[in-house]
Amino acid sequence: EVILLQMLTCFEIDGCGVGSGYPPYIVAELSANHNGKLSNALKVIEAAASAGVNAIKLQTYTPETLTIDHHSSDFQLTEGPWAGKSLYELYEIAHTPWEWHETLFSRGRDLGLSVFSTPFDQSSVDFLEQFNPPVYKIASFEIVDLPLIEYVSQTGKPLIISTGMASDSEIQEAVDTARSAGCKYICLLHCTSGYPTPPTETRLQEIPRIRNQFDVIAGLSDHTLGTTVPVVAVAMGAAIVEKHVTLSRSEGGPDSEFSMEPAELRQLTKEVHIAYASLENSQKPLQPSEIPQKSLRRSLYAVADIKAGERFDFNNVRSIRPGYGLPPREMPNLIGKIAARDITRGTPISRSMIVKNA
Repeated sequence: EVILLQMLTCFEIDGCGVGSGYPPYIVAELSANHNGKLSNALKVIEAAASAGVNAIKLQTYTPETLTIDHHSSDFQLTEGPWAGKSLYELYEIAHTPWEWHETLFSRGRDLGLSVFSTPFDQSSVDFLEQFNPPVYKIASFEIVDLPLIEYVSQTGKPLIISTGMASDSEIQEAVDTARSAGCKYICLLHCTSGYPTPPTETRLQEIPRIRNQFDVIAGLSDHTLGTTVPVVAVAMGAAIVEKHVTLSRSEGGPDSEFSMEPAELRQLTKEVHIAYASLENSQKPLQPSEIPQKSLRRSLYAVADIKAGERFDFNNVRSIRPGYGLPPREMPNLIGKIAARDITRGTPISRSMIVKNA
């Protein structure tokens, strides 16, 4: 169930607020890290739940829905983690079998996770609708597939769209297409489509820019290693953080090289929530951790014995620590005034010690 909270600033996914005023929403991406075994896929979901994420995301396609089995140079991968394979060979290895989906959706939900997927064609959308996912994801490479975006938008579900490699005009086309087809709630995930992505290529300034320029919720789909970039992204306003997750990079697999292991995901979840908490706008001028230090500020104290009727001067009053006396800004008003009673050395000066109108 998705409920509108504030137009364009937040919405709910399965009762969890996403966007302005809510902690970062963490999505663990299963992708191809099942390595062809349903048992591995279930273990990744269990590890993600244990790490404290909000959602697990699948990918729904078959090799035939993405490409054709062809061995001309156009269909060969020559660079990156998948070099040496044809597109068909890669997707044959990487796809999540459709017969697993019911089990994966069920297990994720049993563990308290939201479960949704990235469809890559209309048949994938039709297939996924039986599981009533709360939201759909559009992959970076599919942001130019406007008919697919239109078809997904007609489900009435919110869209999370990755923007890797897309120009502003392509992003605008995707957003306009989604809205025209009835999608009310859109989150754009800033993304660099490098696998893995060097931190120096993440351009996190894009997060507030795309939020403001396209009037959407903004987040990050991250392919860097480690937790630093997602933490900074939250500080830049990312409402959603998506990371690929694997049981172990040493096991290999199409996406393992740029995926997080369970312990790293747990650390990521902890750190981005700390980052979010550090940004909260408290109206209290004094924070709880500061209260014990308040007494260490300077204030006005008697530094010599002062008799009643004696005038305050720079020899018997000084601004020193601790902070239980009048604030130092009162010193010009105090000098020359008359003491209303005897004051012993080491006593904080208060207004009751001053003769009024003297």
